[in-house]
Amino acid sequence: MTQRHDNRRTGRWMMVLLAALVLSLVAAACGSEEEVAPTTTAQATTTAAPAATAAPDTTAAPAEEPAEEEPAAEPESYEVAYLSASSANTWLAASRIEMEAVAAGANVTITEFDAQFNPELQTTQLQDAIASGQYDGLVVVALIGPGLAPDIEAAIAAGMEVVVLNQVVGTDLNTAEPQVDGVAASVMAPPQRSGERMGALTVRACEGLDPCDVVFIYGIKGIPLDDALRAGFDSVVAEHANISVVAEGQGMYLGPQGGMDAIQDIMQATPDFDVVVGADQSIQGIEIVLDEEGMLDDVKLIGLGGSAAAIEGISNGNWFGGVFGAPGDEGRYAMEAMVAALADGRDSGGVDPLAGLPDEGLVTAANVAQFTAQWEG
Repeated sequence: MTQRHDNRRTGRWMMVLLAALVLSLVAAACGSEEEVAPTTTAQATTTAAPAATAAPDTTAAPAEEPAEEEPAAEPESYEVAYLSASSANTWLAASRIEMEAVAAGANVTITEFDAQFNPELQTTQLQDAIASGQYDGLVVVALIGPGLAPDIEAAIAAGMEVVVLNQVVGTDLNTAEPQVDGVAASVMAPPQRSGERMGALTVRACEGLDPCDVVFIYGIKGIPLDDALRAGFDSVVAEHANISVVAEGQGMYLGPQGGMDAIQDIMQATPDFDVVVGADQSIQGIEIVLDEEGMLDDVKLIGLGGSAAAIEGISNGNWFGGVFGAPGDEGRYAMEAMVAALADGRDSGGVDPLAGLPDEGLVTAANVAQFTAQWEG
């Protein structure tokens, strides 16, 4: 075989090989395009429109009706029986006004029983109030405290709240603390302590007088209140030999007339005296009589109660002094204690409305400006 023939043969093989190489490259290129196709398809899948969803229901649901508001509950109301020693007593009338003011704001209705200073009538009224089953609470101004104690215990046993006002129910006349188990509150100036204050003022009035003759005017002689007042008074003046009680009278607690009658009777037997001591109502009447007799400048008057008449008399010099009283405070404290007991079962204990007063409630010309009367007298 010649060299030229070999070259042509070699050339043909090279052409064949070149063609085969071209075909393989084309095939490879085609295969490469087929391999990326799935990627393109995958991308299309991710960008495809989301599947169609059901159209929303355009039919409006019925609106829910607002729940009806329940009416506010009515505040609980209470019925309270008030056993007054006397509806005509001006001191207790002042207490009643303040009791009503508190009761009006607490949905409490007060029904008053007037004992007319009759202990037997008061006992009957108390028993009737308990038996009626009508009352949630009981405010008592006792005429005979120890005698009422069993009925007060019965009221408590029947489920009633009890507040003692102004007068002691018990045997200790020198404390404001309740003395019957279960009593929600006891509101008062202890009567024996008030008597001691009367005695202290009498000692001042008798300074420089020897002897110093004193007239003692009871309200109602023989009731626990007046017995305690006198006991407290005697315990103080007994230590002063210059002081003697030369006459006694009874003025009641109903106004000036009782004092006028009492002092006129006394003056017939004992025309000369230096000091008169008694409740404000009585001293008002005695002032009138002494003024008519021309004796007012010679006799020192000492009251018990701190009424408007007493404050005026001390201010103008017609009275020497007086033991202050706070019937308005007493009534307010008593009804506040009753409301607390009815609403929360809370006991207020003993409440002395005179605690913390200037000079322990002894009113004289020196301090009268610091006191404001809570009742007319």
